[in-house]
Amino acid sequence: MPTYEYECLSCKHKFEILQSIIAKPETKCPKCGKKLKKLISSTAGFIFKGTGFYATDYKKASKSQNSSSVGSCPKANDGCAGCPGHK
Repeated sequence: MPTYEYECLSCKHKFEILQSIIAKPETKCPKCGKKLKKLISSTAGFIFKGTGFYATDYKKASKSQNSSSVGSCPKANDGCAGCPGHK
């Protein structure tokens, strides 16, 4: 459920509330009962779970790793003949 932030136009009381996306927005200040303004929240409303969200997951190989692995087969020393690069 997203967190919404409100501010009273009269007394300037600020508060956050967890609400469903389909719930009607709050209209009255819990302190003074006057009109509220919905604020744009600075916090993210979602959480990343699982793999693929870290810089290390997409880190490029160094030049020395790339140059040694380009066109080489890990089983070339074992007599691999099935790779297109060894035919």
